Amino acid sequence: MAVSSHVRSNSCPSIPHPQASHVDEQLARLRSSEDASTSSSSSICQRLDNLQELHESLDKLIRLPVTQQALAQEHNKKAIEQLLDGSLRILDLCNISKNALSQMKEGLMEIQSILRRKRGDLSGEVMKYLASRKSFKKTFQKVQKSLKVAQAEDNNDESLAVFGEAEAITVALFDSLFSYMSGSKTCGKWSLVSKLMNQKKVSCEAQANEFTKVDSVFQSEKTLKMEDVQILESCIQDLEDGIEFLSKSLIKYRVSILNSYGH
Repeated sequence: MAVSSHVRSNSCPSIPHPQASHVDEQLARLRSSEDASTSSSSSICQRLDNLQELHESLDKLIRLPVTQQALAQEHNKKAIEQLLDGSLRILDLCNISKNALSQMKEGLMEIQSILRRKRGDLSGEVMKYLASRKSFKKTFQKVQKSLKVAQAEDNNDESLAVFGEAEAITVALFDSLFSYMSGSKTCGKWSLVSKLMNQKKVSCEAQANEFTKVDSVFQSEKTLKMEDVQILESCIQDLEDGIEFLSKSLIKYRVSILNSYGH
């Protein structure tokens, strides 16, 4: 499968079909959107939406007859196996994220219930929430470290570079998401993609956001406002929805890869 020459990444296969150009445009938009923004709840949710659309487009691209023929070539076998491994890795990231968000939301809902009723063990629930947050931060750090190792080891065939780049961008989004939920240092650009594309490294800064603001209030034992908890719960719900939609698109995309692999 030849690669195109009209896009910076030289990633899309040279297929005479509008779908190939559409995928290139989506990849370019994802790269430029990260270049122009810092991590925030709204920007991460928007990128999740864009990644969902990208994988829906990749699914259509894979199912094109000319792409199917290229994927059936023997020399692409290893690259396809890498794509299958990569898609499974991303689905695992989705599950890790959804599990963490679900448990945090459950804790926040219990805290809200106590605040409304003005009775119950508020201090105990706050401590339980903070303990779960501490546990999740350790999990996120461990996963992020494994992501960097896995990304460095991947070596997809150049002819399938468009799919490999989509994987790198998606993995990098979860790297940003984990940093965001942890409140740890994060970069204004996707560090994994920058490394992959040999771009100049950028400095990282710690960030204050919906998660860390509530953490700070809980830890300082300041007067807890219902509004603070509700804002974070709303943020979590938006992230959950975005990850769920992305997961569904990834499953369809993975099935298409498996079908191609079996032909």
